Amino acid sequence: MNNLYTKTAMELIEDISKGKISSLDIVESLLDRIDKEDSSINAFVHLDRDKIIKDSKNLNGSTSKLKGIPVAIKDNICVEDELTTCCSKILEGFRPPYNATVIEKLKEAGAVCFGKTNMDEFAFGSSCETSCYGPTYNPWDTDRVPGGSSGGSAAAVANNEAVMALGSDTGGSIRQPAALCGVVGLKPTYGRVSRYGLIAFASSLDQIGPITRTVEDNALLLQVIAGHDKKDSTSADIEVPDYSSFFKKDLNGIKIGLPDEYFAEGLNPEVREKVEESKKILESLGASFHEVSLPHTEYAVSVYYIIATAEASSNLARFDGVQYGIRRQKTENRRQKTEDRIASGAKSHELKTPLIDMYEKTRGEGFGEEAKRRILLGTYALSSGYYEAYYLKAQKVRTLIKRDFDDVFKECDFIMTPTTPAPAFKKGEKINDPLAMYLSDIYTISANLAGIPAISLPCGFTKDKLPVGLQIMSKPFNEGGLFNVGYAFQQVTDFHKEKS
Repeated sequence: MNNLYTKTAMELIEDISKGKISSLDIVESLLDRIDKEDSSINAFVHLDRDKIIKDSKNLNGSTSKLKGIPVAIKDNICVEDELTTCCSKILEGFRPPYNATVIEKLKEAGAVCFGKTNMDEFAFGSSCETSCYGPTYNPWDTDRVPGGSSGGSAAAVANNEAVMALGSDTGGSIRQPAALCGVVGLKPTYGRVSRYGLIAFASSLDQIGPITRTVEDNALLLQVIAGHDKKDSTSADIEVPDYSSFFKKDLNGIKIGLPDEYFAEGLNPEVREKVEESKKILESLGASFHEVSLPHTEYAVSVYYIIATAEASSNLARFDGVQYGIRRQKTENRRQKTEDRIASGAKSHELKTPLIDMYEKTRGEGFGEEAKRRILLGTYALSSGYYEAYYLKAQKVRTLIKRDFDDVFKECDFIMTPTTPAPAFKKGEKINDPLAMYLSDIYTISANLAGIPAISLPCGFTKDKLPVGLQIMSKPFNEGGLFNVGYAFQQVTDFHKEKS
């Protein structure tokens, strides 16, 4: 039973139902795998082994939907009394007093919460290199990044250290690492999954979603976590269908759009080749393809990094050393320093209070460089005199981007693109070039701005054996349709079965 970590969730559930294995067997298999492998990948940052084993024992013989399947959790999703730090020094030691709604749903479905996975600090990044716990490495080539910000979740699933995992997607943070690690990642429609208990990056863009090896497992996990939540005012009160009913082996009558803007200069030739091969596969299943245009795509990155940083600067204002995480205070003699400054002619309004000093020192030491960069960018975009020129204008262009998708979906059922412009890049290659890093998400950002669902599927490998991802997008709340396309694709391909 030591190789249970190689099985999919659906296979494991079947074995549990037949009494062949228990939840504890699966957990022990995964923990053994982590002991042997994770030192070279660094996918997990918190792993309470005793609690995991205890929870799995309590679920033996469970008749619930997930029957004790372990699910790894990204470190920005609150789990009651378990370390949840967003991989930032500023939240060192923070243990939430409550569960996120998705965690409550997982527990109700009989899942075991299986540790916390590494991520870019506060989800700020596309490479999983900005974590205070050190970078995560790509299981296919440990000299390369796994993508981000949900790099730990994607790497854990790809390296058989987790059966399923949750990530969060603000501008591609589920789909991009899923593509670079050769697994399946879904960004649901905005509002399909509750954000209650997700530590916010950009509130109008964030969505929690599943990362798995197969489309079937992905649909199963979404089935569990989706649905309306009164605790989240942005949660959509729309019925969740039975996603397994969308598993069909053909795509007869389905129309898929190919946007010119996503196949322009800058797309890696090997990625282009694998996407074109995927097009032929989908055509053989009955789908038809049509050239379409999303004319405002060229503004997506600019719009995203104005809106996302503006919302991030507001959301991160709460981390000041008062309520959460670390607190740093200066130790010099405050009274003597104040008297010296008054004697030198400083006015009363120019004198810093101990509270202001505490804010500055806590935030200065607690936030990493990328977090500080985004706070500064967002504060600038929202500042007096620049709000209308930047933030308001970006919101107007965001509306135009959404209209582009609305227009295409009047003619087509889906849109197909590469997930990323290139395969996984070398560790350290872009960390000091923020613009190059931001462009890693150029193909995924638009789905977040438009609020639509999108899935990334493994669709082949480069000559260096690096995974390539295929992105499928659809109209709002049509996750079932995405599972239809993905399931049919995986019935005739074996890319998802390849091992790192």
